Amino acid sequence: MTIRVLLADDQALLRSAFRVLVDSESDMEVVGEASDGAEAVRLAKEQRADVVLMDIRMPGTDGLAATRLISADPSLAHVRVVILTTFEVDDYVVQSLRAGASGFLGKGSEPEELLSAIRVAAGGEALLSPTATKGLIARFLAQGGAADDGDPARSARLDALTVREREVLVQVAGGHSNDEIAERLEVSPLTVKTHVNRAMAKLGARDRAQLVVIAYESGLVRPRVD
Repeated sequence: MTIRVLLADDQALLRSAFRVLVDSESDMEVVGEASDGAEAVRLAKEQRADVVLMDIRMPGTDGLAATRLISADPSLAHVRVVILTTFEVDDYVVQSLRAGASGFLGKGSEPEELLSAIRVAAGGEALLSPTATKGLIARFLAQGGAADDGDPARSARLDALTVREREVLVQVAGGHSNDEIAERLEVSPLTVKTHVNRAMAKLGARDRAQLVVIAYESGLVRPRVD
């Protein structure tokens, strides 16, 4: 299956560079380019995009607002958003995850990292594995004003989880893959996947990225600020 990629960035030069890179791969293709968030939302629908590479700073409807619109639209439930950032305004990273993004990637990343990110997002995973990424998420979720006891509403929602599902959620929040979690909990990767899917369904999470946000905001996992 070919991954349909939409590029959303107000810099035409960057879009051109990304197009050349993506179109060079046999399993993906660029199906559209948007210079602002509103156009990105429209093209995501029209072109049936699987993954949107979304810049945050764009004129008019910015990438953050566009991500919220995509996440809130049932007809776009299959679309995964990967935020492209320079990490200059780090609070946007957390806002993006809360808005429904599947993860984020620095614009200075290596080509192979970008291509891998597209494949990971298209597969329903979250771009949360690298240590630097985990630390960044934790740090800025901590700065986002979460109460010491967590969000009461979020905490109440965790009551629907089984003990094992909570254990798996903690591991997901740590950025571990299904295989890593399986090894840690001494179960099969398929069992882990089942628990992850059940947790997402119970918590109303689109993907693993949203599970991580819920884990931090509920107080189940404490952000590390070191």
